[in-house]
Amino acid sequence: MDAENGIGKNNDLMWHLPNDMRFFKETTMHHVVIMGRKNYESIPEKYRPLPNRTNVILSRDSTLKIQGCLVFNTLQACLMHFHDEKEKLFIIGGGEIYKLALQEKCIDEMFISHVEATFAADVFFPEITLDDWKSSTVITQEIDDKHPYRFITKHYALIRH
Repeated sequence: MDAENGIGKNNDLMWHLPNDMRFFKETTMHHVVIMGRKNYESIPEKYRPLPNRTNVILSRDSTLKIQGCLVFNTLQACLMHFHDEKEKLFIIGGGEIYKLALQEKCIDEMFISHVEATFAADVFFPEITLDDWKSSTVITQEIDDKHPYRFITKHYALIRH
């Protein structure tokens, strides 16, 4: 997310940060990635569905079929489907799916890359109370020839009260 919690603009990423993409790929590989339809469509076609992952699309459209993906109409139906699976489930966006997952309290950890810039986003990560989360830094990326913006990727673990 950018400095204003922005995560997208015009159904696209607002930055190109190779080390952030590498971390995402390595972290989600061989697991389940859950996303909304618009988020899925924002992935360049040559990368869809994301390889070596179970791709899940959440959509209100009960007739939606996407080759190589599982489609569910509710987050609860999706979570029930994977209830006994050993794979990790990753919610990968977009903004409405993040909001829904946080409201449903089905997230116990998050990886968030904080990009130190603003981009006039039109999609945002929901406001969260960080008092409920313990954070640790995973990556600190300085500006270089491949990274036009500094970013810090943090892991947040829910504190059980």
